[in-house]
Amino acid sequence: MADVAARAGHPAPDAAAIARLEAVAAREFPRVLRPGVTFLNNASTGPLPESALRALADFNAMRAEPWTISQDFQFGTVARSRELLARLVGAWAGEIALMTNTSYGLNLAARALPLRPGDVVLSSDREFPSNIYPWMALERSRGVRFERIPCVGRLADEAAILAALDRPGVRVLVLSWVSFETGYAIDIARVGRACAERGIFFVVDAIQGLGALTLDLSQLPVDILACGCQKWLLSPWGTGFVYVRRALIEALEPSDVGWMSVRDSDDFTRMLEYDFTYRDDARRFEVVTLPFQDFAGMNASLDLFFEVGPAVAAARIAEHVAHIFDWAQHHPEMRIVSSAEPARRSGIVAVVPPEPARASQALWAAGVAHSLREGAIRLSPHWYTPASHVARALALLEQAGR
Repeated sequence: MADVAARAGHPAPDAAAIARLEAVAAREFPRVLRPGVTFLNNASTGPLPESALRALADFNAMRAEPWTISQDFQFGTVARSRELLARLVGAWAGEIALMTNTSYGLNLAARALPLRPGDVVLSSDREFPSNIYPWMALERSRGVRFERIPCVGRLADEAAILAALDRPGVRVLVLSWVSFETGYAIDIARVGRACAERGIFFVVDAIQGLGALTLDLSQLPVDILACGCQKWLLSPWGTGFVYVRRALIEALEPSDVGWMSVRDSDDFTRMLEYDFTYRDDARRFEVVTLPFQDFAGMNASLDLFFEVGPAVAAARIAEHVAHIFDWAQHHPEMRIVSSAEPARRSGIVAVVPPEPARASQALWAAGVAHSLREGAIRLSPHWYTPASHVARALALLEQAGR
């Protein structure tokens, strides 16, 4: 794993770190590791670890007896969620607002940023729909111009995107950190610096990157980042968050106002003393009631990332991805449409066999969970994935390609 880790930008994990990862995988994912299952579809929905299942069950058992749930326990659960997410992305907990999905965070960005008719929002073509439609809606309702920069083949054209930032009227750039289709990872630091130098807001959809790659927002010029947690973060449906850069929080008014968006709303003994003064942190953007039990499950899943080590997890995923690229070099009939450049890889590899639909049917028939996206077989192994599972999927692809 040493060479792969170096290419991924992390120090090589030592033997103890690798042993810890494998022990956690065996303990937490027995359902995925049982015979007959080959799960390479984390870019769609990640499996829940055993500890998250227990956390959900425990919270739901208390929910059946709601008198056992104290206010401190209920709201302490989501306070810990903000702290864990902030630690994972290198942020201050006050910059984290809990959301139920990525789309909510992207809509928040579209509606809360101070945009006027004629302002230009830029994105790349071939973005996931949730990163397109909020801006199309803004174009229709507020007269903002939404423009998509053509790709080079299937991959984002960063050079063209950077050049487009100098067009008149550009106020926002919104991009996926990692493409859902190809796994192409943009250079957030480079693109973010270019936006900051021009006074352009930089909005990032992180759902296909976070958990497969590492991120430190304390070192990156990102204004708003939205992420659901049900994929690479191995968390329940209905968990997600939005990061809003500290200096920007008080400049933005929420597009939706919750009853706990305002200061002093934690004191439930004075709820009728209305004070319409927003909180001074990102909680002003939250709309409660949140799915507390799901965030309890998410907390358990995030604890696993810190037990394994986010960099160790990313290195193991990079090793799987490198294996797929190495395999493809010996099988010219298999065309990989993901970027071969190590710095642009993520946890997703998109392979186009001779007959993609037939190959997909053969994989599913053999128990290999994957996705067929835009005419390519999308494989997305995780840190808990055994190398033998990746090898089995590739062997089946070879058979399907004959």
